[in-house]
Amino acid sequence: MEYTILKLANLAGISTRTLRYYDEIGLLKPSRKEESGYRVYGEGEVDRLQQILFYRELGLGLSDIKKAMDAPEYFRLDVLKGHLKELSERRVQLALLIENVEKTIQKEEGRIQMADQEKFMGLKRQIIAENEEKYGDEIRSKYGDTSVDESNKKMLGLTEEAYSEMTDTGERILQILEEAVRNQEKPEGEKGREAAELHKKWLTFTWPCYTKEAHCGVVQMYVADERFRAYYDRNMQGCAAFLKASVEAHVDEI
Repeated sequence: MEYTILKLANLAGISTRTLRYYDEIGLLKPSRKEESGYRVYGEGEVDRLQQILFYRELGLGLSDIKKAMDAPEYFRLDVLKGHLKELSERRVQLALLIENVEKTIQKEEGRIQMADQEKFMGLKRQIIAENEEKYGDEIRSKYGDTSVDESNKKMLGLTEEAYSEMTDTGERILQILEEAVRNQEKPEGEKGREAAELHKKWLTFTWPCYTKEAHCGVVQMYVADERFRAYYDRNMQGCAAFLKASVEAHVDEI
């Protein structure tokens, strides 16, 4: 039996955007593409997708899934063992998050007092969990599991002061972008430079290691991925594109 991309997406309970992305990164290719451009999937692709979703359910990143799918059985076993170690570490973090949520509920019900530091740690863990849910597959595929895990660890280590500064920097970036687009500024100009500098600063709050290439790569993703683009363009269209052009124009000097 053959499936169109829409039918396969509905069968598997995922989006067509996800299947197109899997095609782009070589994780799941259709059996053929019709002259009209429509992707067609056969029984082999359905079986492969089932395995991919199984690994995803285990929490593996897409880069590790691709390696496991295309490797001999002994390598797949090594991947699973390595991931089991990571899951064990995350279990500790998840237990802390659950404890924090439980305490927050009890505080709201007036049963206990909760220290500000406890609230703050819970907030950071919640942000990490939400980012993993929304963007985890793409980010881990692009930058690797190690980089993402180190970034999450750095986020958890932020002091309340540093976290507040990071949040303020993010808001300032949005303000500058909207002002620049509204006033038809050039990315090569002063506003573009300011946006690029602040964006670099914002990234380094959580990035374990900054490189110009990675900076250009992430702003390219802001434009290419509709979810990132929607975040920056939420009040004014063109902000994501302005940020990308600004970083590319000034990355060698900031």
